[in-house]
Amino acid sequence: MKENSLQLIPKYERYIQYMLETILKLPRVEKFNIGNEFKKSMYQALENILYIEKIDKYQRLYYLNIIDTKISYQRILLRIMLKNKYIDERKFKVSMELIYEIGKILGGLIKYYAKNNKK
Repeated sequence: MKENSLQLIPKYERYIQYMLETILKLPRVEKFNIGNEFKKSMYQALENILYIEKIDKYQRLYYLNIIDTKISYQRILLRIMLKNKYIDERKFKVSMELIYEIGKILGGLIKYYAKNNKK
């Protein structure tokens, strides 16, 4: 399962890079409001992804659920950005596809650790 969690890091890095470029193009006021919230959430999720490899396997499910929550939060923020026309449909679709890939890996890790987390 270690290989799956390692795949998560470069995918999440690509997602962060894409979103940073997108956030830079937001209207000025929103760049500092919703943009800062979004960045904070992405960096917190990245930090938790990095913890997964370093902590005891019995604690991993806790961190995976935190990451999953942060990603759900980012999906909501993306829908708000689209609805308010801060981003266009194409940027929204690309962002959601990137999140979808991350979510699939995350879902697999959560299932694995939920099933194999017996002490």
